[in-house]
Amino acid sequence: MLVVVLGGGTAGGYTLWHQYGPSVSALFGKKPTDDYTGSGNGKKVDFTIVSGDIGETIAAKLAKADITKSSEAPYKLLLADQNIQFQPGTYSMFEHMSAQSAISRLQEPSTLITTKLVIPEGTTLKGIVSLMASVTKIPTATVQAAANDYKSYGLPSNATSLEGYLFPATYDLQPHKTAHDYFADMVAVMKQHLAADGVAPANYEHTIIFASLIQKEAGLAADYPKVARVFQNRLDQGMLLQSDATVAYGAGTTNSVTTTDAQRADASNPYNTYVHKGLPVGPISNPGDIALNAALHPAAGDWLYFVTVNLETGQTVFSATYAEHQQAVAQFQTWLRAHPSYQ
Repeated sequence: MLVVVLGGGTAGGYTLWHQYGPSVSALFGKKPTDDYTGSGNGKKVDFTIVSGDIGETIAAKLAKADITKSSEAPYKLLLADQNIQFQPGTYSMFEHMSAQSAISRLQEPSTLITTKLVIPEGTTLKGIVSLMASVTKIPTATVQAAANDYKSYGLPSNATSLEGYLFPATYDLQPHKTAHDYFADMVAVMKQHLAADGVAPANYEHTIIFASLIQKEAGLAADYPKVARVFQNRLDQGMLLQSDATVAYGAGTTNSVTTTDAQRADASNPYNTYVHKGLPVGPISNPGDIALNAALHPAAGDWLYFVTVNLETGQTVFSATYAEHQQAVAQFQTWLRAHPSYQ
């Protein structure tokens, strides 16, 4: 057999060696290796580690995916170094990698494939349900069911929904994570920010409602504390808040920046602050840090009115008297007529 292999020419010899080589090696006492060499053949493989996977499990999964030639080779390396740890997630790997190159690649953060769930400030619960379902591919009905189960997230007893308690941020998606898990993460981050701001749990609901109102009504970041002051002055004087954002939320028309006379007169809308005094009955968005800080630290001023007069730049006019406010409203109406697409 050896003579045939050596005498078969380049192409024939290569083929015959791969066919009979292992038998020849075994005949002369050399055992076939249980490992590939190098960093792979270039064919990409997505490899997932889930929470709870131990070294033996990971080694077996590497072999099953044909990333490593066997499970024994990577497992030996893991047994030799008990300090190796893996972060759950999906990694970009290659077929036919040596055990060492595979283990090393799993330690590189750059190979971790992370999909992001981005929640913008001021997004409503309805919007977050839609975003989560779209990005995670979890069925919308499943996401909505997790949202409806708001009492399972450790919210204050006076909370009636997840609305307002989902901190807007960028979240990394993890394999096998449920919608409930993602909502729980968002609630936990919101509680962390409230605690960092010195807000007691008993005041969570009030603070979040106030901040959610500011989040939807304010434009420029510099105006948030001023908007907070206007609403606080109105509350202190027993005035109606008259927020179009609350009316729109209750009416389900949050895609519009204006409200109708009929909507503002609708007393059946519990969020209608043109009819009902005080803060709305619940949060109308999920506020971020700027809005939370503004709710806790309103600017100093005697303003009772404000209106954004340019929706493209966010320019807002604050007024202490109704006459001044009427002039600003007229300015806004002129701008709207010139930009009908915003109505």
